Amino acid sequence: MGRAIQWWLLAVGLFSCLTAQAASPVWAIRGAHNTVYLAGSVHLLPTDHATLPAGLMRAYADSTRLVMEIDLGKLDQEQVADWMLGHGKLPAGTTLSSTIGAERYARVSHAAGDFGLPPQTLDDQAPWVVAIELTDLEYLKLGFDPEQGVEEQLVQRARSDGKATAGLETVDAELGSLAGLSQPDQVRLLDQTLQELDDPPSELNDIVSAWRRGDAPQLATLLAGEYREFPALYRPLVTERNRLWLPQIEQLLAGNDNSLVVVGALHLVGDGGLLELLRRDGFKPEQLN
Repeated sequence: MGRAIQWWLLAVGLFSCLTAQAASPVWAIRGAHNTVYLAGSVHLLPTDHATLPAGLMRAYADSTRLVMEIDLGKLDQEQVADWMLGHGKLPAGTTLSSTIGAERYARVSHAAGDFGLPPQTLDDQAPWVVAIELTDLEYLKLGFDPEQGVEEQLVQRARSDGKATAGLETVDAELGSLAGLSQPDQVRLLDQTLQELDDPPSELNDIVSAWRRGDAPQLATLLAGEYREFPALYRPLVTERNRLWLPQIEQLLAGNDNSLVVVGALHLVGDGGLLELLRRDGFKPEQLN
């Protein structure tokens, strides 16, 4: 569930054309005595194209610490499940159908049926949870392996290497940004998800190409445009979190040890992205080849 929460970044859609030579966006930011590498992630990778890019691995090798959105090295799955039980259910006496309407519920039921999921299992879940579950199932269907995601692979290496891991936020903060959406915005999120389920993978080739070459301006255009039209979602999930993360990244830059910071690609690019915020504060991110 911790990985699935970044569903809007899974829409990067690395389906058929991600290769072992793909270059994930990685920028080096120089502190007075160290380097912080800032890498964009797509969180999940296709099973048959899961090799991490060479530039990302060089940054990892040159770092003493791996920092992620949440610390997957210490993530307690039971804690996440308990949090979802406490925050992802509809109020007693309320159903998904009564919350989203019969027509929309029919679309949800059809989508769930396509994945072999009995629609009634969703009846007591909030719309934002249903959106995540449907997206999760879609990416599993398309051949993505949760165990082969960018962060998951790096965490496994860090454990093997005895390298420290850390997180920029807690599970409560990350999941709470979705649970805190108003009900109309949750329904809008669900509508957006249902629409995206109908999009053919081929339409996302431009995003794949931009990610492979680390084309930040193009990524900003392709990834952020739709969500900027939905500020109630974009603001808490992207820009507000970036502002909370920035002081932590700058604190790393004030230290002596090199660190690799890995966040969703959408957090790096565009107005309010971490690269822009770091430049405003006088740093000069340099993209790795």
